[in-house]
Amino acid sequence: MKEYIEANKNRFLEELFSLLRIPSVSSLEEHKPDMLRCAERLVELLKEAGADHAEVYPTSGHPVVYASRIIDPSLSTVLVYGHYDVQPVDPVELWNSDPFQPEIRDGAIYARGANDDKGQLFMHVKAFEYLQKTGRLRHNVKFILEGEEEIGSPSLAEWASGHKDLLKADIILVSDTTMISEQVPSINCGMRGLSYLEIKVTGPDKDLHSGHYGGAVANPVNVLCDMISSLIDGDGRITVKGFYDDVVELSAEDRAKLARAPFDLEEYKKFLKIAEVKGEKGYTTLERTGIRPCLDVNGIWGGYTGEGAKTVLPSEAHAKISMRLVPDQDSEKITELVEKHILSIAPPYVRVEVKRHHGGNGFLIPISSPAYQAASRAMTEVYGVEPVPSRGGGSIPILADLQKILGIDPLLMGFGLERDTIHSPNESYLLSQFFKGIEAIILFYRYY
Repeated sequence: MKEYIEANKNRFLEELFSLLRIPSVSSLEEHKPDMLRCAERLVELLKEAGADHAEVYPTSGHPVVYASRIIDPSLSTVLVYGHYDVQPVDPVELWNSDPFQPEIRDGAIYARGANDDKGQLFMHVKAFEYLQKTGRLRHNVKFILEGEEEIGSPSLAEWASGHKDLLKADIILVSDTTMISEQVPSINCGMRGLSYLEIKVTGPDKDLHSGHYGGAVANPVNVLCDMISSLIDGDGRITVKGFYDDVVELSAEDRAKLARAPFDLEEYKKFLKIAEVKGEKGYTTLERTGIRPCLDVNGIWGGYTGEGAKTVLPSEAHAKISMRLVPDQDSEKITELVEKHILSIAPPYVRVEVKRHHGGNGFLIPISSPAYQAASRAMTEVYGVEPVPSRGGGSIPILADLQKILGIDPLLMGFGLERDTIHSPNESYLLSQFFKGIEAIILFYRYY
């Protein structure tokens, strides 16, 4: 295994770079041709790796790549999920190199998608190649690679529902998450869901002179700030009625198990360059990002934001707000509750509109499952340390949909690290994690 990877590592990287050079930004219309180009390149690479079927399937949005190698229908089938779309690169001026011209610096690949998720999904392609070309493949393998994860997977659930027979499998294998550290590997046994809203507050029908009208007419930016600040109380709890109705309070025993994960609060603050943490009262930092929901403003704007001063009372103010949800909270229910709450607290001197964006539910998987145990054994062999079960603070909403549609559980073997700064400028992925990931995935197939 190690010899094969060493002998082919330069080819592996060049093939990965061919994907990273394609600006497959799903949220921007001008990159729609790039989405198809990336999907077609994946089909080429999957066929070269040994898939006996690989095809680009159209959806109502960006295309899905499906590939498979069926060696015996009576054997277990692993369905590999990943996504080839990436986040926008803004602010591009903060990148130290072209985000779509991958570079290797200080032992890491720097490019948009290096980790999330092209680098991580490509480990599965290369692990499959090794198993297939060395005659060690003992499972049927299927791939479903989508181009809309970064925009909430609006088309994939419908497509999967119409192709259930094609996707029939025993487990969904995913690498699109992080582990605690290189020294302390971990396996996500659950992830949070997501609800996302956009608020628009309108006051006067035009921007006004702040001297002539200030103090007499409501300022939409001020109003929006007041509304947002009222959504969280002094204890860090969300004030929307019914928000916590379906939140399961973990027992002291379960909280103790999660606390096994090593965590250095001072190192955490130092890494983020903050003086102190802040969150819901009564919970640790790890609990706040794993077992508790939260509400955050992702963007806010209005009025004059250019260079210098302009004394203006703005006509409009806008904000984007996301809520991370825990298992048992329903994304659609929460979205409706929060939308109604926002409209109910809108004062009469402005007009408030709420727009719904993508969302999805969270999920949990049992750590006693054969797939989890196989992954744990594989990662223990590669890292020399038994991985810690953890809960991811982020969201991959489509996995809960696929779990429901296909009736199988996802398994999240993520190899990213916090240092990789996904979604931010200078996204990177350590070469050591890329190659260790390939090894661990190969061993997963051995033990599953």
